[in-house]
Amino acid sequence: MIGIEARGGVPATVKSTADGESAGLLRIAFSEDGEESLEPISWEDFFAKFEEQELAFLYQEETKEGGVSCFFKLVNRE
Repeated sequence: MIGIEARGGVPATVKSTADGESAGLLRIAFSEDGEESLEPISWEDFFAKFEEQELAFLYQEETKEGGVSCFFKLVNRE
């Protein structure tokens, strides 16, 4: 996705919401997060859940100061 890996991000799911065969709540885990509640998943699994849930990916390309931004939000498509 839009520079996610270039920013140190990987597709992930919230461990407590995963259902064996299916990813749970989707997230992007960035190396600086240190989130132990997240489990990396494949892009294939991420996009399968993304499409199943009819999500859209909103992101900020750069910060107000012009730096690289890691802000994103997964929202329902309307």
